[in-house]
Amino acid sequence: MKKIDTLIEDIYDLFTDASSVNKDDLKLSARQLSRAITNHVVNRLLESKQPKRKRTLRMSQVGKPLRQLWYDLKEYPVNEKPLPHNQIKFLYGNILEELLLFLAKAAGHTVEEEQKKVELDGVRGHKDCRIDGVTVDVKSASSYSFKKFESNTVGQDDPFGYISQLSGYAQAEGDREAAFLAIDKQNGKLALSPLHELEFNNVSQRIEKIRKALDSDIPPERCYSDVPEGKTGNRKLSIGCSYCPYKFFCWSDINEGRGLRTFRYANGPRFFTRIVKQPNVEEIPSGIINEN
Repeated sequence: MKKIDTLIEDIYDLFTDASSVNKDDLKLSARQLSRAITNHVVNRLLESKQPKRKRTLRMSQVGKPLRQLWYDLKEYPVNEKPLPHNQIKFLYGNILEELLLFLAKAAGHTVEEEQKKVELDGVRGHKDCRIDGVTVDVKSASSYSFKKFESNTVGQDDPFGYISQLSGYAQAEGDREAAFLAIDKQNGKLALSPLHELEFNNVSQRIEKIRKALDSDIPPERCYSDVPEGKTGNRKLSIGCSYCPYKFFCWSDINEGRGLRTFRYANGPRFFTRIVKQPNVEEIPSGIINEN
């Protein structure tokens, strides 16, 4: 029986020496992959037609910034509609993650408990799987984010709360170790990033903290401070805030009560909390973001 330590090497070997691959097993796994991809495509395309459900705290959210969770679980409206190209990006991320599990099986590793329901302190979720006895969360990542999985430094810069998410799955299962299996969406490189019990976040404490915050009608402190834009004297949102769907609510009191001011740059919109020097690009009316 194979161990997860050789997973990446074994997957790479599939493309240089497939002599150990069982053709019938491969065809069966390929059919499962096809069904999984079809489900992702259908669900993504029909997402807008699904009835709105009451928002509840999920395991995949427990590591997200507290103020963002407060807005989300208080059911504040999202100002920005998801853009088609971002929807496609999320879709091929899902497909790549399914492909990784297919390759793990083809490489002779034991993949089980796919999308198993787990629960910790009343918070539910679905873990991705267990590979060779280890709870695994599969991630598709940009080249920038992939480096953190490759160097096993996710915990040092974790704006999306991945460590808490995986810790929650492991703690719900009583596991003492877990791992991320990551793929670089730009070049196909793979990485296995282990997480041991001493590195787990205390998710039960985190859940308690979230529930206490939700008992208040006043949002928690802002998740991140704004940052200077070069030497212009202007200040803008940090990356963590820029991707938050509630940023216009969160920063509504700045710019003398005007809220965030948004400008269209070649590499995407920038959200300003203070303007000293007027940017030499188009300003986008508040809340209207339709980029590239």
